Amino acid sequence: MSMTDAITPFHAGEREAQARAGAGDVASWAAGFVRDYLPEQHRAFHTALPFLVLAGADDGGRVWTTLIEGADGFVRSPDPHSMALHAALAAGDPLAAACAAGTEVGALGIDLATRRRNRFSGYLRPAGGGYLIDVRQTFGNCPQYIVERAWTRHAAGTPPPARLTDALSDRQRALVGAADTLFIGSGHLRPGGGAANGFDASHRGGAPGFVRVIDGTHLQIPDYPGNNYFNTIGNLLADPRVGLLFVDFETGGLLHVTGRATIDWQPSDGHDPQARRTINVAIDAVLDRPGAMALRWFRPEAATRPLRLVRREVESASITSFHFAPVDGRPLAPFEAGQHLPVELRIPGQANPVGRTYSLSGPPAENGAYRLTVKREALGLVSRYLHDTLREGELIAARAPAGDFVMPRGAAPLVLVSAGVGLTPMVAMLHAASAQGRRVWFVHGARSGREHALRAEVERLVAQGRGALRRRYFYSQPDSQERAGRDFDRAGRITAADLLDLDAGDDAHYLLCGPSRFVADIRNGLDAAGVAAARIHVETFGPGG
Repeated sequence: MSMTDAITPFHAGEREAQARAGAGDVASWAAGFVRDYLPEQHRAFHTALPFLVLAGADDGGRVWTTLIEGADGFVRSPDPHSMALHAALAAGDPLAAACAAGTEVGALGIDLATRRRNRFSGYLRPAGGGYLIDVRQTFGNCPQYIVERAWTRHAAGTPPPARLTDALSDRQRALVGAADTLFIGSGHLRPGGGAANGFDASHRGGAPGFVRVIDGTHLQIPDYPGNNYFNTIGNLLADPRVGLLFVDFETGGLLHVTGRATIDWQPSDGHDPQARRTINVAIDAVLDRPGAMALRWFRPEAATRPLRLVRREVESASITSFHFAPVDGRPLAPFEAGQHLPVELRIPGQANPVGRTYSLSGPPAENGAYRLTVKREALGLVSRYLHDTLREGELIAARAPAGDFVMPRGAAPLVLVSAGVGLTPMVAMLHAASAQGRRVWFVHGARSGREHALRAEVERLVAQGRGALRRRYFYSQPDSQERAGRDFDRAGRITAADLLDLDAGDDAHYLLCGPSRFVADIRNGLDAAGVAAARIHVETFGPGG
């Protein structure tokens, strides 16, 4: 093991992938998001789930991905460094024998209904009729590309026999070709490999057909913009063995695929223009397990609601607000400040509705319209459609607001910190805090005044706050006129030291939203200064869609 592997949360394959993708030195800022323990929020999340995704290798070294389910509460977290599963894999599961003996695993907890997910890895060993996982590495994920589904339980019966083949049948090819979700497992196993050693279970999603079936033994998986960690891609550069899992959500069937992967860094066949790379999979074996799960999933189509765009407001050079009202006139579902709105749009040239989530930026007390404040991204399919095509009077579909990035309860002071379009949930929180009479510092960073959105609204709220609300603006590239007029508080980027200088109080909560590196740098600085982890709350965004 190299000294670098010992001190970074990313192994050599991940660092190579980050470099090839032009992501820069991810390890320098992402360490704060990759932990060797489960934060309390993640422990509560995992223990409320009806299933977990596991990835590992069988006795022959083939990588597989599977689901483990159990009764309500089957997942427990005895302490921040362990996870107990009070269930066991069925005998026909490709990882059953390895888990019975003890093995390295990657795990993914995902709630398809709320579109939340978190990942962890560690060593799994049998314990008390189930398993105990000694957690080595954990981190969260954003909800992008997760297709919303609710679940029910069916009475457990005897499933049909599993079938092992070396290629996909016509029926299996149809299932894969229609899938909007897959789970992918990969690994990096080196003796003494450090914190990054082990397996990873991850999620991939897209419109039905996003996985391309070349033939019975070859698949192509698009790799969309993400958090720039490149855990899966990095693992596959170091070790091409891969395990895929396709779920028949209506019947509880599991289709396991194991094989080897290569990465196409410049796909040219035009399969998916939104993909930055393609994972090409050569299939070694297919295990078909019909009816393997007692769980069933369904799309809550009735939960979607048509909304009409009633007003557009240009907020800055690249950011516009879109106000949506209900078509039927009924009140909109309430939301907490900081939550997001899942939307679906029918975009010309796309065979299926395209889903995204955008933070609600308006006052939570108003239920006549939802306001989404969106930055136009040059490569963003949905953001470009909203900015360039969607006109007042036209319709979109939306689900109920969701998300757990909300204001902490109580009366403790808040420091709301944002960069760029990350101010959208913070403005909603400023409205809510103002209504509560709570003490707030609103700290925002923009490139310049030209890119500073919603400034007049914030100024009005601060003026109405009579000293309880205060603001601080940082411009990283102010123009000469702005420098002369001092239309901002400080040139440069926000740092943790700047926030601590506010002297908000030992009981203050810090809420951070912006690009991953911005959030990580500030979080790491607050942590180093001794701010308790329970008082630091984060929301990040990657490349926009």
